[in-house]
Amino acid sequence: METFADKILNYHFSLSTDISLPEKVEWLYPYESGEVRDAMTRFFSKYFSDGEQRVVLLGINPGRFGAGVTGIPFTDPIRMEEECNLENSFDKRQELSSVFVYDFIRAIGGVEYFYSQFYITSICPLGFVKNGKNYNYYDSNDLTSAIMPMILENLRKHISFGVRTDIAFSMGQGKNFAFLQKLNEEYKFFKKLIPLPHPRWVMQYRLKRKDHFIDEYVSKLKSALKHR
Repeated sequence: METFADKILNYHFSLSTDISLPEKVEWLYPYESGEVRDAMTRFFSKYFSDGEQRVVLLGINPGRFGAGVTGIPFTDPIRMEEECNLENSFDKRQELSSVFVYDFIRAIGGVEYFYSQFYITSICPLGFVKNGKNYNYYDSNDLTSAIMPMILENLRKHISFGVRTDIAFSMGQGKNFAFLQKLNEEYKFFKKLIPLPHPRWVMQYRLKRKDHFIDEYVSKLKSALKHR
């Protein structure tokens, strides 16, 4: 039987960058690297080698220092090694969002428990760079239009893999949630969408209240499991 991990890996390793992007916008495509493919295979095989359904948390798109390095959503090389016990030879550079994500994962019960119930991915499966900086799928209408077929296919694929459709979370309360909400009204992917503060926003602008936002994550995620 094909496991959740098999489906995730086969999908991501087959993603194509044949879509023409707006001027100066480049793809962030880590999957050509053997080291990234190995890291992803070890991670997903460790936590997702089953056929169980999971609640999905949808981020924006991969960034340069988290999934753009390891291929694993919101997981920088440090968290991959220290929290997931998966050694790697990536440059041990910290990514702020990853710090917050593994703080709330620890608070909810740890990596084994969290990944048995939840799955983190992004609305757009590939990231973007413009002028050497992270660029988001919603940062220009031209980019959003160009990659809309990829976004729709991404959501449909993940639902077919076994993410729950009764509830889903947006990691981002602003543009990411607004975009997902509008898309969901049209395509009815999920019955209920709940916004969560984006980890990067918390770490960059609300660091003193980090514990409050960790509690918010834990409370809302646990509530999703109770009302299944």
